[in-house]
Amino acid sequence: MNEKIVRNISFSPPDITDAEINEVIKAMKSGWITTGPRTKKLEKEIAEYIGVNKAVCFNSATSAMEMTLRILGVGPGDEVITSAYTYTASASVINHVGAKIILVDTAPNSFEMDYEQLADAITENTKVIIPVDLAGKMCDYDKIFKIVESKKELFKPNNTIQELFNRIIIMADSAHAFGAKRKGLICGQVADFTCFSFHAVKNLTTSEGGAAVWRNNTGLNDEELYKQYMLYSLHGQSKDALAKTKKGAWEYDIVYPAYKCNMTDILASLGLVQLSRYNKLLKRRKQIVEMYDKALKPLGIMSLQHYGDDFSSSGHLYLARIPEIEEAKRNEIIIKMAEAGVACNVHYKPLPMFTAYKNLGFDIKHYPNAYDMYKNEITFPLHTLLSDDDIQYIINNLKIILD
Repeated sequence: MNEKIVRNISFSPPDITDAEINEVIKAMKSGWITTGPRTKKLEKEIAEYIGVNKAVCFNSATSAMEMTLRILGVGPGDEVITSAYTYTASASVINHVGAKIILVDTAPNSFEMDYEQLADAITENTKVIIPVDLAGKMCDYDKIFKIVESKKELFKPNNTIQELFNRIIIMADSAHAFGAKRKGLICGQVADFTCFSFHAVKNLTTSEGGAAVWRNNTGLNDEELYKQYMLYSLHGQSKDALAKTKKGAWEYDIVYPAYKCNMTDILASLGLVQLSRYNKLLKRRKQIVEMYDKALKPLGIMSLQHYGDDFSSSGHLYLARIPEIEEAKRNEIIIKMAEAGVACNVHYKPLPMFTAYKNLGFDIKHYPNAYDMYKNEITFPLHTLLSDDDIQYIINNLKIILD
């Protein structure tokens, strides 16, 4: 009897071609490997892709979010609201700047925050809301801005930039959503500030990396804000390494005892090629999502809706929920899929279930909807190295396991 052939299907390997490799080699041979011309070029191309005036690259989305909060003047005594259903970075940055983390439950049967609970969570200390564009699908920013406007009288600005907005500022955690669209606008054009991740598992990777952008026409001075981000990301140093290479331009000032989280040219060189390929990568991700949807929905499996009449996600993660099962059964399915050679994952365990957040006083019993979303959620492989046959193999094995 023939033994069943077991494939080895990774969860989310990077899609790297010779073009990326060759560009990295060029950067390494150029003699300039830290922040330099390639990083500046990537920032320019990201801004052009999104349709905003400026972009700033960092070594991670976490850095992008933390530096944005610091530039906005958020600190002790302030409150920042985010979702209980997210990765820790969305909330840890709030803690880093000394503000109070406010977690909001998801709506029933939704991966997005409950917007009614969001409105109720706002106080006179609320300075920022961090919506999470989970799996690459943009949140309902119309509702979020409407809520912010309705609570405007509570807002108490404590610096110039907050006075400019004169309301709670929306800083999107769009780690998953580079290239997503909603109502004709691309992610980065909607929230006041938007932060992206280019981590190894993301659709567009620089191995490690991230970026921050802000909407046009906010009244912000784009050049001054960009300079401020540069200061915060490089020790508060008045000149970066590239500027210091100009003849006789060695001298610099430290204008603020800041941080160290700049992107390097080696990383940017990888990102430049990834960005040139990105629209094709998004198209392939959509094909894979549609294959999953067509096969799994008739089985009663619920999944995040990635595409609709007025929105399209970046197709970053395929979040599926197996009806009427609990956490233990879900974990058993993941193990059986792994035995078949298919690496699956869970996105996410709600933050109140982790030790760090329990120690901060959070309890999952106060977030029942988030727990219900988590207990039967499985994330299936979704990346551009998957063949159609791989997708069919994943689906066939899942059907066998569920029977």
